[in-house]
Amino acid sequence: MLEENVGSLTGAAVTVRPTHSRVYAWVVFGLIFGLMLSDYMSRQVLNAVFPQLKSEWNLTDAQLGLLSGVVGLMVGLLAFPVALVADRWNRTRSVVLMALFWSLATLGCGLARNYGHMLTARLLVGIGEAGYGSVGLAIILSVFPASMRATLTGAFTSAGMLGSVLGMATGGVIAARFGWRVAFVGMALFGLLLVLACAATVTEARVKRHARRHERCAKGVSQTLPNLVKSLFCTPTLVFTYVGSGLQLFTAYAIIAWLPSYLNRYHHMAPAKSALAAALMLIVSGVGMSLCGVVADRVARNSPRGKVTLAIGYCLGSCVLLMIGMRMETGAAQFAVIAAGVFLAAGTWGPAGAMATNLVPASIHATALATLTLANNLLGGAPGPYVTGLLADRIGLLGALQWIPLVSVGAALAFGCAKATYERDLRRFESTRW
Repeated sequence: MLEENVGSLTGAAVTVRPTHSRVYAWVVFGLIFGLMLSDYMSRQVLNAVFPQLKSEWNLTDAQLGLLSGVVGLMVGLLAFPVALVADRWNRTRSVVLMALFWSLATLGCGLARNYGHMLTARLLVGIGEAGYGSVGLAIILSVFPASMRATLTGAFTSAGMLGSVLGMATGGVIAARFGWRVAFVGMALFGLLLVLACAATVTEARVKRHARRHERCAKGVSQTLPNLVKSLFCTPTLVFTYVGSGLQLFTAYAIIAWLPSYLNRYHHMAPAKSALAAALMLIVSGVGMSLCGVVADRVARNSPRGKVTLAIGYCLGSCVLLMIGMRMETGAAQFAVIAAGVFLAAGTWGPAGAMATNLVPASIHATALATLTLANNLLGGAPGPYVTGLLADRIGLLGALQWIPLVSVGAALAFGCAKATYERDLRRFESTRW
């Protein structure tokens, strides 16, 4: 029952003012969630048109992988400084500006005339998306009780999977009917509409009025570099969590990027059909991400280390299932096994996000989540699709997908180290928090 005993840390035992509006909290969640959908729709629509780009511009798999991976690289490199600025300046204005930037950059993808133009536009998409997930999630966490952190983290981040689904499915259909350029334009227009709605509804003043008491009253951290480094990296659990989460998402991002192409090449599906089939598979991943977060919060009521144990199980389970599935004969049974692996592949997001925010002051939640995003992208989002493409050029895409899930074993080991130190670091943080 340790996690209940440290209620002042997690916020579970903190009384909320009666004036707190649960309705507005869910409105905030809905709009920030919607922008996360737009984020990943803009990011993943590219994967649905891989076959058309490969044919039109005579690209290699490595070049295609770079178009996908460069977004993760930019997000990884810039997430920390962007979140730091948002924590100091204005979180709500920051997310609106970011969404506006990536929507315009996505429009630029639709206007690209060659590979160089597309690579530049994709780089700009990554710049716009950098920091959004961490800053947006920090806004959500500020208006909900902390006992829901793994649930909210998993549910919010599942928008990434759902956005990937919508981006690939709708992008594939639009590209098949109207051309790949129109697919990018459609994603850009969707993002711009959400920007207008969010700018009018989610303002810093309203969010602060509805913020939970632990967010308003918790002792802050001086925003100097030494203090930030101490808060974000000097706790062993945090470092192990960053590494474990990043390595696990290496597998998840690789599967997301290459599943449509895998279905196109080895199941002989047309590009539009393969995008739809991959979209259905990724719905399973989004549902898994949300449910894995809910389970982690429930387990943590009795033992804080329980969420870490679950994270280890998610890593190993996805590794085994995906390696087996990619070696099976094509058919319904293979799809069922791969779907089970995809269900678990990104399930560590909820536990990792909860652990990261449980061990830092609320005033730097966005920065802590940005650090987690940095690890997720530098260790997962950027290298995952690109390394898979390099392997595919040498041993074939199927061979690459058969071995990529082994990275999850390293993720499980990192979470195992985090499990050994989590309760101790939780107690230490509680003793110095107020």
